Amino acid sequence: MENLFAIAKVTRASGLNGEVRVRPLSRYFDNYIEDKPIFIGLSKDLSREVELKGKIGIGKRVRFQFDGIDSRIEAEALIGQYVYASVEHGDKINWIAEELLGADIITNDGLYIGSLAEILWLPNNDVYVIKNEEREYLIPVIPEIIENVDVSGGVVLITPMDGLLD
Repeated sequence: MENLFAIAKVTRASGLNGEVRVRPLSRYFDNYIEDKPIFIGLSKDLSREVELKGKIGIGKRVRFQFDGIDSRIEAEALIGQYVYASVEHGDKINWIAEELLGADIITNDGLYIGSLAEILWLPNNDVYVIKNEEREYLIPVIPEIIENVDVSGGVVLITPMDGLLD
């Protein structure tokens, strides 16, 4: 099975020809919806591959139509399902994977910082909320700081900037 990442959730049917509206779950949504293989389903295991047939509208009013979904009834059956994108191991979208929650955050010097408690989706960049027994840290999810992310191993390696952990 391919490595799938949830990038959106179908929120409602729109129009009579099978269009749907979706709520993005990632800032990387636009990078994946048109350029990568797309799957729709209630879970990764129950998803099926679909092709994006059309995109109508602009901004938050965009409607999507998928190949094989040609009526409002078929579109309504998709409500509540997730849109998954096929991702590679090294893609930056893995840096914000839900499976990372609870991962150990370690500096490149081997210092344990804490565990990943939450990932915040902010306008400029995502932020890791790291908690340990003594305090909480906010770490920006940017390439200058995040050195390596091992989703399956549950470890994030960071290179802290001066003052980041003070």
